[in-house]
Amino acid sequence: MKHTVSIMTISLLFFLVGCTSKNDAVQPKDWDNTTYLISSNDEQSCQTYYKPYCGYIGDVMPMYDIKTQSFKIYYLQDYRPNPAGTYHPIWGLSYTTDQGYINDGEIIPCGGLQEQDAAIGTGSCFWCEQQQKYYFFYTGNKYFPSAEDNGQAVQYATSTDGKTWIKNSVFVLRGDDYGYSNNDFRDPFVFQDDDNLYHMIVSTTTGKGTLAEFTSTDLQTWTHKGAFMTMMWDRFYECPDVFKMGDWWYLVYSEQHKAIRKVQYFKGRTLEELKACTANDAGKWPDDHEGYLDSRGFYAGKTASDGQNRYIWGWCPTRKGNDNIATGSDKEEPEWAGSLIMHRVIQHEDGSLSLGKVPAIDAKYTTVVPLKVMRIQGEAAAKDQYTLSGESNILFNRLGRHNHLHMVVTTAGAEDNFGISLCRGTSMVSNADSSVYYTIVVNPENATQRKINFEQRGEGGIGFVGYIDGYTFATPQDNTYSIDLYTDNSVCVMYINDNVCWTNRIHGIQKNCWSLDCLSGSITVTDVSVTQY
Repeated sequence: MKHTVSIMTISLLFFLVGCTSKNDAVQPKDWDNTTYLISSNDEQSCQTYYKPYCGYIGDVMPMYDIKTQSFKIYYLQDYRPNPAGTYHPIWGLSYTTDQGYINDGEIIPCGGLQEQDAAIGTGSCFWCEQQQKYYFFYTGNKYFPSAEDNGQAVQYATSTDGKTWIKNSVFVLRGDDYGYSNNDFRDPFVFQDDDNLYHMIVSTTTGKGTLAEFTSTDLQTWTHKGAFMTMMWDRFYECPDVFKMGDWWYLVYSEQHKAIRKVQYFKGRTLEELKACTANDAGKWPDDHEGYLDSRGFYAGKTASDGQNRYIWGWCPTRKGNDNIATGSDKEEPEWAGSLIMHRVIQHEDGSLSLGKVPAIDAKYTTVVPLKVMRIQGEAAAKDQYTLSGESNILFNRLGRHNHLHMVVTTAGAEDNFGISLCRGTSMVSNADSSVYYTIVVNPENATQRKINFEQRGEGGIGFVGYIDGYTFATPQDNTYSIDLYTDNSVCVMYINDNVCWTNRIHGIQKNCWSLDCLSGSITVTDVSVTQY
């Protein structure tokens, strides 16, 4: 009898193991009515914030293709592990708002180990209407360059159909031919001015970070024009993007400095005014927060427009070991490459820019999930609206893998503190909070400004997490914050009033509870909804 029970027990254990999802390490028995914190894994391929099934998205080079009436999102393919010496070929995606992303595969392969483009770096694609030809300018990275070699140089390939590309084996633009670095000479970006003259700007150095400028009438022969812009202080502007929107010219760039690593912009009424923004380290910032467009969780951002809307694409980095607090210079740096992030570029009356939600992304989240209050802590009331004061929170039921959280938060005053907590739940052995959870805090910096901070809270939390906080923005005069938060597995993007953007990678969001938090003062929350797909 004991032997029979043992066999039955073992059989039952195998049955339970077989029924456990591969993506969920621990499953509560009562999914809908429990708040236990579980561990769940991301899907292999993500479609909203796109990641290829194999590898990751590196630096992006978007354009709008008037021939196919679609956006082309070219990117450096990061395989992990990459082949030694020859890595980051250019791959492509086609994007339309109704169909999403379609992978077009490899566009431009790496050269051989002895060639200038053994490894490929960022560039830009340009359609020449007059020649009916695509030009793709990119960075060629030499494998183990000697002192006489150019570690980086500009090269190009052409195509008549956007599918088959032919590298120009003769053209090589070298920085040291013009007094620039022979190793830092990269990220060529081509645009046309109001007189249809072609300009190419290249990120380089002359003892100081510089955007070098070249001009051309045919995209084949280029004339050096000197510095388009000298970079301020010890900065280096990667992945430059120049465009005109309305009456303003803009430079969008990614600041390489280790302590910043964010996407920023400058603006000017003319190209000359744009160039003067950094002359003699002037620092003519375009807004009251130094042109920051997003957090450290969004990098290498570049834009493209279909003539009606302008969008920006960049990548959200992965984190070694899925460590949510490995974010910057005080800990291990985020890894290079990750998931593809898309924002809408919003131009304000004064010419300043902000990033807002993308209608096509918003439209994907169509399944309404009923809200269920799982627990109330502190001075909080949950009825048609949620009122919280002091240090209190309302815990809601579990999220899915792809979530859109919407809410309108009104604070009683300019200095009231509130947040949204994710990866939250209770211990499986008690009703106490899990030792750590993660809170996106809309923090009052002073009486007139706020900033989005990221905190690891709970008994085992470290509190404020450095290098993933946002940028300061003006406190709304009516103290009202319309918030949209989108998640696709571990990628999290939040917008406030279409004026503030914050991107981060937070592991553990999916299939766990979340909460509305009042951290001090008093808040009222209305229009709370959760939709999924």
